[in-house]
Amino acid sequence: MTAAGVPVSVELTDAGLAREQVVAVAREGAAVRVGAAAVAAMERGAAVVAELVASDEPVYGVSTGFGALATTSIPAEKRALMQKALVRSHAAGMGPEVEAEVVRAMMVLRARSLSMGYSGVRPAVAEGIVALLNAGLTPVVPEHGSLGASGDLAPLAHAALPLLGEGVVRDRSGELLEAAEALAAAGLEPIELMAKEGLALINGTDGILGMLVLALRDLDLLLKAADISAALSVEALLGTDRAFAADLVALRPQPGQAASAANLRRLLEGSAVVASHRHGDPRVQDAYSLRCAPQVNGAARDARGYAGTVADAELVSAIDNPMVLPDGRVESCGNFHGAPLGLACDLLSIAAADVGAIAERRTDRLLDPVRSMDLPPFLAEDAGVNSGMMIAQYTQAAMVAANRRLAVPASADTLSTSASQEDHVSMAWGAARKLRASVANLRRILAVEITCSARGLDLRAPLEPAAGTGAARDCLRTVVPGFGPDRRLAPELAAAEELLASGALVGAVEDKIGGLE
Repeated sequence: MTAAGVPVSVELTDAGLAREQVVAVAREGAAVRVGAAAVAAMERGAAVVAELVASDEPVYGVSTGFGALATTSIPAEKRALMQKALVRSHAAGMGPEVEAEVVRAMMVLRARSLSMGYSGVRPAVAEGIVALLNAGLTPVVPEHGSLGASGDLAPLAHAALPLLGEGVVRDRSGELLEAAEALAAAGLEPIELMAKEGLALINGTDGILGMLVLALRDLDLLLKAADISAALSVEALLGTDRAFAADLVALRPQPGQAASAANLRRLLEGSAVVASHRHGDPRVQDAYSLRCAPQVNGAARDARGYAGTVADAELVSAIDNPMVLPDGRVESCGNFHGAPLGLACDLLSIAAADVGAIAERRTDRLLDPVRSMDLPPFLAEDAGVNSGMMIAQYTQAAMVAANRRLAVPASADTLSTSASQEDHVSMAWGAARKLRASVANLRRILAVEITCSARGLDLRAPLEPAAGTGAARDCLRTVVPGFGPDRRLAPELAAAEELLASGALVGAVEDKIGGLE
């Protein structure tokens, strides 16, 4: 491990991977190696397939065609050619390139599944994927093509082409290269596929799982940031912390709610702003957007917990069809169906939409002089001459609306493909793609709220904020100036977004008051 906790290298075994290992390969460029246990497992599975190739027994994807062509018998002399043809024909994606981190996650996850030994491939196949990763060669994968059953066929086929010396890749610098040229420059040789190996390269849910794992990592930070932004708004709007009391929250034992409320109590502990109106305030209770922050943020935490259990189960699952079993059987199954992942991704998109929606309501309240407890209109200096944060909230509202659209579940939809042999597909790839967009929008929505609430908090001076919220405000002030005449806001909002993306703002708060839940 590095000082930052990133694995220096990741070993593929016959037992799966952990989430942090996938993130390390996808985002941090951690090296990958195929371990001895994985080699042994793959050799056992490949031996079973080799025996079947020599027999007359029909086996799907080994001696027969694919999908609706499963009843077509393939002569022995054409079975290896069929595997190469499969990869070529299934590389039929269209649209913009998928992000490099997603492709790298997809590659290491496909190598992970193959390494468990149930796909019947030789170790050379997984080692070929690993060699591309370690050489920094990322296949170009178009966005559109996967229906989430039989797995991510088109994306994985595009990712597999460079193993054959075909297709296109990007190198570490992002330069676009023909795969054959890039392999030669890296000292790598294309591999010759044998029976079952082309099918095994493309029959998985690895792209969906990779996007889910990356989103879970991002949400680990963003749900802490959502509690921080809520606490900043509570102070700036002269709200109360009494609704977050432990005994009140315990009356409804939802674990996410309890964790979020505990964060809010710690973030607001010792606040002179909150204390200034604890007595004599004529308001009986705060608006929902303040008072119910732990209920909403907490529900999103519970959704993240569920999605995490799905991802963790998938990370130790063998995903392919057919499966090569230890007793020598080769059986067709449906483990490539993305339904578990699609439902989890859709749930997280709903959670992200709700957390963003309540944050936007707090922002709107901060800018409205009727509801902001005497803050200037739109937090503007000389309002009228200046517009302050007015249009920042428009931008935030636009992203809230976008996330509401993205919250419509993809997994509730399906189509029939391959002449109705594949008559119920998961659409989980689409669910994962929109989850990435939802998470990115949530980060920006919270960046707007934090920028506005920190400005409102400045205007409560000379009252001092709590240690936790003060640390957040001070971290923001290193890149975003405070109250003053109008200026171009886009760079400031982008800087606030980067503080959330990097974890710097959450880190500054945790350095001050200890780790948040």
